Amino acid sequence: MKLGKTFITTLAISALFAVSLSIAFASGDHSGGHNDGHNDGHKDDHGDGHSDHENGKMSGMFLKKKDIDGYLVSFHIMKPKDGKGHGGSHNLMIKVEENGKALSNIAVNSKVVHPNKKSESKMLMKMGDWYMAGYDLGHDGKHKIMILFKTADGKKHSGGVYYAR
Repeated sequence: MKLGKTFITTLAISALFAVSLSIAFASGDHSGGHNDGHNDGHKDDHGDGHSDHENGKMSGMFLKKKDIDGYLVSFHIMKPKDGKGHGGSHNLMIKVEENGKALSNIAVNSKVVHPNKKSESKMLMKMGDWYMAGYDLGHDGKHKIMILFKTADGKKHSGGVYYAR
């Protein structure tokens, strides 16, 4: 009986996550991950004076910062070094900041919708100031990257970006 309740609870949470992200993402950023001058007022660079648009293809890295409900959320995708992968061809890393300080007491779930419309969801594990999971993003096309995070006050926040290869 306990296993049945756990399954139903997990199923209900997953459905709520999918609906919340779909609604939030429908009104979100659809720039395709390019630094096209419309970046919510935040610099999308690596601190070296070059934009992600300039560095993204050369370095294999992707960094997009987005305001979600007053939190600055960094979406970082990169190919892992040998032996440093977390279950996919690319590591998805998320950092959530408030007033310039990374939040460490949050739960973060992620979902990727691949170009072929198949999707998968993963909880992100904490790694320092970042939360991380591995996804297979090595195929060409536009991937919808979505997150749902719960802050210490119990409120849920969701949003996403596109990652194009």
